Amino acid sequence: MNIRTLFASLAAAALLAGCSSAGSTIYLKDYMDESSSMDAMPAIRAALDDCVRLKAAKLVLPGDTVRVKPAKAFEEYQYISNNDPSMKRIAFQLQDMENFSIEGNGTVLLFSGHISPFNLERCKNVSIKDLTIDFTRAFVSEGVVTAAGKGFLELQFPDYYETTFREGNLVFRDSDKETYPYSSLLEFDPVRKEVAYHVHDYWIWTESSQATQVGPNKFRFYRDDYGDATVGNVMALGASTRNNPAFTLQDCEGFNLTDVKLHNCCGMGVIAQSSKDIELLRVDVEPTPGSDRVISISADATHFVNCKGYIRMIDCVFRGQKDDATNVHGWYMAVEKILAPDRLLLRWKNSGQFGVRFIKPGMALEIVDSQTMETRIRKVVKSVKYLNAEYAEVSFTEQLPSEVKEGDVVAEDGEYPDVLISGCYIGNNRARGLLIGSRGKVVIEKNTFHTPGSAILFEGDGRYWYEQSGVRDVTIRDNVFDNCMYGSPSWGSAVIAVGSGIPDKEHSRYHKNILVENNTFRGFDHRIVNLYCVDGFTFRGNKIEFTDAEYPAFGSPENRFVFKNCDNIKVEE
Repeated sequence: MNIRTLFASLAAAALLAGCSSAGSTIYLKDYMDESSSMDAMPAIRAALDDCVRLKAAKLVLPGDTVRVKPAKAFEEYQYISNNDPSMKRIAFQLQDMENFSIEGNGTVLLFSGHISPFNLERCKNVSIKDLTIDFTRAFVSEGVVTAAGKGFLELQFPDYYETTFREGNLVFRDSDKETYPYSSLLEFDPVRKEVAYHVHDYWIWTESSQATQVGPNKFRFYRDDYGDATVGNVMALGASTRNNPAFTLQDCEGFNLTDVKLHNCCGMGVIAQSSKDIELLRVDVEPTPGSDRVISISADATHFVNCKGYIRMIDCVFRGQKDDATNVHGWYMAVEKILAPDRLLLRWKNSGQFGVRFIKPGMALEIVDSQTMETRIRKVVKSVKYLNAEYAEVSFTEQLPSEVKEGDVVAEDGEYPDVLISGCYIGNNRARGLLIGSRGKVVIEKNTFHTPGSAILFEGDGRYWYEQSGVRDVTIRDNVFDNCMYGSPSWGSAVIAVGSGIPDKEHSRYHKNILVENNTFRGFDHRIVNLYCVDGFTFRGNKIEFTDAEYPAFGSPENRFVFKNCDNIKVEE
């Protein structure tokens, strides 16, 4: 044995001696060397490998700033609900971990390029706390409007943006030459750091937009409907993909995220599917401090699909994200064909759900009329065969009744999560605040909303997004709704509203039992509540304050409360 091999063996033995028993603590700094200052990914992989091998209880990060690049990261092709399927590079890959925690120790994880910070699969009782996630280059590009006229917009981008042209289209790059494609433009007020008053999205259905360069990092964009932007406002060019959420949970139980700041990622902040018992405590989603940016992450702050147990978000901040603060719902697959009296061919109709395999033998499914969104019947799954990412054949333990039709939708009908959202700030983002679709007990209390669209929206449909909803027990109390509805009129019909896609509204009562009490509604927009297909709604003890001091008054007092095709409505002003 040569001297180098001997020293390596002694070092390995020393490491094992210090952390050989289950329940030990691993320190990332012990795996870092001089090269880790540029890219700590190799050290992270080595530390995680030892966490698994030694069944460690905790991984402690070193503090300060840790840089992470995708070149040597874990790799996995992933189907993630409401995000884009792709081969993903992953920094912290946690699979089948149990009773494990990551102590951030105040560390700033600074990522570069297209990489998913955390991925958890089949984990149980995992906690992550006290860290910050940011990226060296944001996935939403922001430019200041310097001119606007019929059919064009002129934008000035920061000097540090690297740009090039490809076939007449502007392409953004970073120092590693990775590209940052965009698919939308949205105007923001740079002083208020919020969506400009009553603007709308400009959607671009190509990789980028036709443009010409008119100065150093100044470009003119062309389209027939451009021209109404305000000079001095910020135009945010939204990322065209949702490839890399910050935290992805699949089939996990018991997840706690505490004292985490999330400033950027290419996708959702936290996306959990088929998981149980999730708590976010003091999780702040907001733009990087001191950056003058208006956008934090490029999609929803949080999203929960087909989850169970409980979902708790307490004392969090959801500010500046490029979509809603949260969306809680289930999945609907469509009945493509009736193969036999007890067998159906099912199809995912929303491409954002491709590849999800949630149906299992022994599971109870509801079969739902997609016209009324009401349940036809419930049956137990005998077997399931997934043909590919889009189709599945499902057989049942009993024959199906004759009223089941092609075009109906099916969803799991079992345990639904209880949801608590308390003490949070929700606003300055694109679109809405909370999209609530759980049939468990939902409590929304002591929050402040400043959303450009509806603060709370009850969704669900079987014809477009294919998201299972239909609430049964919702309490909304002691919240402040502060000047909501200042953004695009398409983002909601009222501060509290129903947005479900139900063709046969007359016969449907999809949502039930909503209580709104002891809240303050302060704003310029008269539209407080707009509901349809609801059975059971009570509005009591609330304070309504109208003011046009900050925004122009909008709407008519006659539309303060709108109810269509509803039963058992009680309003006490």
